[in-house]
Amino acid sequence: MKLKNRGKNILAVEVTQISQQGFWLIVNETEYFLPYREFPWFSNAIVSQIYNIRLLHGNHLHWPDLDVDLEIESLSDLEKYPLTYEKDLFRKAS
Repeated sequence: MKLKNRGKNILAVEVTQISQQGFWLIVNETEYFLPYREFPWFSNAIVSQIYNIRLLHGNHLHWPDLDVDLEIESLSDLEKYPLTYEKDLFRKAS
C-alpha cells in the first residue's frame, strides 16, 4: 500500500546512545558523536539532562537543564568552532 500524500519532512533531534566516552545524537537524519573530552559540559550530566534536548530554528541545539547551546555545524567542524575556554577569562577579579 502506498500513501498518496507523503508526510512532510520535519526537523528532528534524538539522543540514541550514551556511553562513558560520550553520546550519539541524530539531527535531521545525520548522526554525530559528542565525546566528553570535546564537549565537557556533558561529562557530569545525568541521563535525563542529556535527553532533554531541543532543536531551535533548524540549526541550534539547546539543552535547557544544562544551559548548553550548540550550532549543528559545530558538531562536524570542531576546528572552525573551538569549544574550549581559557581559564584566565573566568578568574575572579581581585
